[in-house]
Amino acid sequence: MGRTKERRSLLVSTITVLFFFNTHYLQVMSCPEQKTNCTDQDRKLLEFPLNLEYLEAEFFLFGALGFGLDKVDPNLTMGGPSPIGAQKAKLDPLTRDIVLQFAWQEVGHLRAIKKTVTGFARPLLDLSIKSFAKVMDDAFGRKFVPPFNPYANSYNYLIASYLVPYVGLTGYVGANPKLQCPASRKLVAGLLGVESGQDAVIRTMLYARATHIVHPYGITVAAFTDRISCLRNKLGKMGVKDEGLVVPKAMGAEGHVAGNVLVGDELSLAFDRTPEEILRIVYGSGNERVPGGFYPKGADGEIAKSYLA
Repeated sequence: MGRTKERRSLLVSTITVLFFFNTHYLQVMSCPEQKTNCTDQDRKLLEFPLNLEYLEAEFFLFGALGFGLDKVDPNLTMGGPSPIGAQKAKLDPLTRDIVLQFAWQEVGHLRAIKKTVTGFARPLLDLSIKSFAKVMDDAFGRKFVPPFNPYANSYNYLIASYLVPYVGLTGYVGANPKLQCPASRKLVAGLLGVESGQDAVIRTMLYARATHIVHPYGITVAAFTDRISCLRNKLGKMGVKDEGLVVPKAMGAEGHVAGNVLVGDELSLAFDRTPEEILRIVYGSGNERVPGGFYPKGADGEIAKSYLA
């Protein structure tokens, strides 16, 4: 009788263990489906910023070296077309040194993203004088004579650079809470940290020259940044997410300063933008369905393509 009870007890224990194992096994087997969903959701958000990373890499490489990814690492382009109109800028030694550092950082960003997602070929980029000149004309509501040339000197190049990293970093801020995988959030945090640093350096260099008159236009550096920021707010269509180097004191940090070397909201937190807002800005059209600006044939990736279909 005692042995019978012992056998029954052992049988119950065995069944319990098997039940637990099978239940746990089924849960584990279901994980790949969850991971696939997670990866697919993240993939769209991670591949989209490649559009901006390509632009930044080419603009900084050409500005400092006079050549771009086609020479630095053709494999990173995945056979995409060479940029239009990019050229070496006439930079002072310090500015060139900093821009060259930015350039190699952007190459690293392309590699980092493509280690996580397959990505896509470099889209057609228009980095010509004409393309930048149109942005400045739109920002000031009149045609500059002569047309604004971003490659003419260090002042112009830094002002043109003001256009670049900030849009990307607001995109990373916007993407981060939507990401599901820890690895994706870690990647975006790393990208955001360096993009924010680049933007801070550019803004600091321009802030030191805020009252400098940009010739031959008779306009200060600070005024350029203010008009560019206003244009991006207008194109983005989601309120104020962009501010120039000098703002009314009430809009400065805690309402105490007019200097605005780092831009942030009322709590000095970074602004966020969606892919749609970014497309409206970089296309220069205010419409994510109407390509143009730096992307004459449109941006790539599933998100951008969904608006071009």
